Amino acid sequence: MSSKLLKFCTYAGATLSALALVSIVGYILIQGVPHLSLSLFAWEYTSENVSLMPALISTLIMAGLSLVMAVPVGVASAIYLVEYARPNSRFVRIVRITTETLQGIPSIIYGLFGLLFFTTALGWGLSLLSGACTLAIMVLPVIMRTTEEALMAVPQSLRQGGFALGAGRVRTVLHCVLPSALPGILGGVLLALGRCVGEVAALLFTAGTVAQIPNFGGEGIFALFESCRTLAVHMYVLASEGLHLGETYATSVVLLVMVVVLNMITHAVAKKLSKERL
Repeated sequence: MSSKLLKFCTYAGATLSALALVSIVGYILIQGVPHLSLSLFAWEYTSENVSLMPALISTLIMAGLSLVMAVPVGVASAIYLVEYARPNSRFVRIVRITTETLQGIPSIIYGLFGLLFFTTALGWGLSLLSGACTLAIMVLPVIMRTTEEALMAVPQSLRQGGFALGAGRVRTVLHCVLPSALPGILGGVLLALGRCVGEVAALLFTAGTVAQIPNFGGEGIFALFESCRTLAVHMYVLASEGLHLGETYATSVVLLVMVVVLNMITHAVAKKLSKERL
């Protein structure tokens, strides 16, 4: 009797979750698709076309910079905790507790920290670099924990086999452990990417809301110190103004499609890597 009740609760929960997802996505598509137009993808933003193209490009640049900073540090930290540090030591426990705590901190707290440190103390102002550094700090705990779990899931027999063949610890980690854990690591990177793309509160305090494409061609690296807005911030600004609600839903459709495409690419890469390992 208890097994049937548990099975019913499981199916009911899965059904409700699926219905909620379908309802949200369907509502966004119904409200946003009719307002998609070519003017919405104009290269320059004006108050008439409220183009999302500058925000789209800024989103990709912002997410890319954040991951470039966070992924190497997060993966390297996880490798040290799993492969080099003494298991269950006080240092490892402190790092894990700290990482789990940082995952639960509201994003607006990160935004206030970025405002005080990057924009004010370092003098970067409301800029692409300030926003990217703040996002990198936000997603670092996610990447660390998911990478750590992926590494711990690798069977010890792979490590022992590498040592038995005369490989050192570094070579064993690079050629035996990391390839097996790569699908899990990519999953963590995907979660981090989703948070970068959908973040609003932290970027309002650090990157600003200027709807422009960073001019790397004319200003070079100094374009990193220009203010910009991401798609999520663009949606927030349009919704706050209340003058372009249709374009707001259209922007949410583009953001939804972008997230789905990124998910598909990541899953395809992880599947391909898994097949190559087999």
